Amino acid sequence: MDNNRITRRVLVIGSLALLAGCSSSWPRVSFPSLYGGTPGVDRRYRKQHVRYDGNEPAGTIVVDTTQRYLYSIEDGGWAMRYGIGVGEEGLTLKGQAVVGRKAEWPSWTPTASMIRRKPELAQYAGGVSGGPHNPLGASALYLYRNGQDTKFRLHGTNAPWTIGQAVSNGCIRLTNDDIVDLYARTPVGTPVLII
Repeated sequence: MDNNRITRRVLVIGSLALLAGCSSSWPRVSFPSLYGGTPGVDRRYRKQHVRYDGNEPAGTIVVDTTQRYLYSIEDGGWAMRYGIGVGEEGLTLKGQAVVGRKAEWPSWTPTASMIRRKPELAQYAGGVSGGPHNPLGASALYLYRNGQDTKFRLHGTNAPWTIGQAVSNGCIRLTNDDIVDLYARTPVGTPVLII
């Protein structure tokens, strides 16, 4: 790309950022950095191809809530590692699940238990349509057990600065760039281990 030329993509992204900054009613929306990584995310939580010495077979997702990493296990002792944000103390799902459904730009509705814990979420009880303003971000992988939706998700976020922290209502957050990558490499039926 010619560095002295403004591309249409940069112009559109810049325009959206200006519009978002001018309206106090719009939530903060992040856009991918033109130079790699997502602004506001600590370097140690950026996506990396790493050696993996666990016993899980290739094709498994392992979520380490203590270390704040998600591993997409590959053949030959390798994994793609993503930094994650996790649930507040006592709100994270643990154990085994499977990816039962996938959605791009999913809608979001807070559960009744979320609204009880945080009454300010009642304003969203009717749901929030998909898009950059939605808390689930660009994509979501829905976790199921015994054929039932657990109400826990692996999803993107419009708050990338929360990666590496325990701030969610239990779901696992990735940057929008990372969830798009994970979404593309993860079929429905993928086993997930949350530790």
